[in-house]
Amino acid sequence: MAVIDYEKRGRVAYVTINRPEAMNALNREVQTGLADAWREVESDQDVFAAVLSGAGGRAFSAGADLKTMETGDDRGEPVVPAQREDGTLGPSVKGVSKPVVAAIDGYCLAGGLELALACDIRIATERSQFGCPEVKWNLLHGFGAQVMPFSAHMSSMMELLLTGEFIDAQEARRIGLVSRVVDDGKHLEAAEELCERICQNAPLAIRVTKELASLKVNQGLRDGMRLYATLGRLLRTTNDSKEGPRAFAEKRRPSFTGR
Repeated sequence: MAVIDYEKRGRVAYVTINRPEAMNALNREVQTGLADAWREVESDQDVFAAVLSGAGGRAFSAGADLKTMETGDDRGEPVVPAQREDGTLGPSVKGVSKPVVAAIDGYCLAGGLELALACDIRIATERSQFGCPEVKWNLLHGFGAQVMPFSAHMSSMMELLLTGEFIDAQEARRIGLVSRVVDDGKHLEAAEELCERICQNAPLAIRVTKELASLKVNQGLRDGMRLYATLGRLLRTTNDSKEGPRAFAEKRRPSFTGR
């Protein structure tokens, strides 16, 4: 079964992470599939906008698949690399010039939250929850730490980053992480309606407007992401970096030593 579903309806492409059994966690196969999907969105001139969602109704995405990091099935690289082969930064959706709406239903955590932050508009159901739990497992929320100040109030952003705790959809809307909250099960319908309104406008003007609106956010991001990659590699050489994923896999509280 494909871990990424791709469907085009009219002028809107629908990209769905399809690992509900793993809360749509982002392993290497998912990242590769997402990159392929975004290349399709970008190259298809009949696609004016896209919707990203997670299958299963439990999670948009719970972030990096820490279980594969612990068992060695993955190389343990950051979910959000500093710079990819295509030269763009952050999640692969950052390379898309067309509007992308994140339709969030359920948990949106860690790298999953970073993925949503890389989208242009975020819509969430009432039952959705958001969090940056990386600090609980000696990992970094590097991309999100750099872009979240532009999406949320600084104080609220720091609380989210440094406590590792979750917030609900209404609180996410209050601090600017999402633009609206809809009834449970209505996230795709709301995203579709929004995309249809966007698609009524001139596509070239839409793409240029998106580029202009993103300009300030992207300034300085390249150096910041390189520093994130360097610090992330250093962090992964520590004992605590092994203890975090191991404790997660064993469903226990980690015992960190600061080494």
